[in-house]
Amino acid sequence: MGSLETGRARRPRSRGKGSSAASDVYKSQSLPYGDGAERDPRFADMVRDLRLPVTLFLTDRVVGPGYGRFARLLSVGAGLQNHTLDHTALRDLPYAGQRAEICGQRDKLHARFGVRPRLLRPPYGLWDATTVRAAADCQVRALVLWRAVMTDTRLRYAHGPHALRPGDIVLVTAGDDDVDGPPLHTRTTRLLRAIQREGLTVGRLEDYL
Repeated sequence: MGSLETGRARRPRSRGKGSSAASDVYKSQSLPYGDGAERDPRFADMVRDLRLPVTLFLTDRVVGPGYGRFARLLSVGAGLQNHTLDHTALRDLPYAGQRAEICGQRDKLHARFGVRPRLLRPPYGLWDATTVRAAADCQVRALVLWRAVMTDTRLRYAHGPHALRPGDIVLVTAGDDDVDGPPLHTRTTRLLRAIQREGLTVGRLEDYL
């Protein structure tokens, strides 16, 4: 299995090989969000008012019948990408299982929203060489990982300096396990202030990948 630094991206190729992507030269951060982004109506207002370039990674098992609630976020400019059908850890799954998870969610998103996701955020950040091959066969052009996470209270770093750097991908959580924490728009406001303190801006993930 090849190695990949968290916070970077891997571009799948048809033969299962990949090359490192996502350059550090850009003075920007990318903000991926998960399935809970639709629960805070003020978050959609924030995305619209600030023209905030955010990307939603959806998994069918979590969203279930709630796909319609994401329509407003999409209408104000949020990107929509793949987070698998069942949120299963892909690493060590056979090719057929990984392909079913990735292509299955691709087909769900296309049927419901008319989009064909080209980015995949592997659940738990776990992947292997088979993931790269299966993703390429599902028309995914990059696997997205992250170096930092904005939790309910603070930024948490997976590795490296405990400070934001140009090119970082920062995951903003909004899961069922932290429903008592601050709402998503509050977490995002805190993150934007941290980004501004470092003299950085927010860039659209799809523009770099």
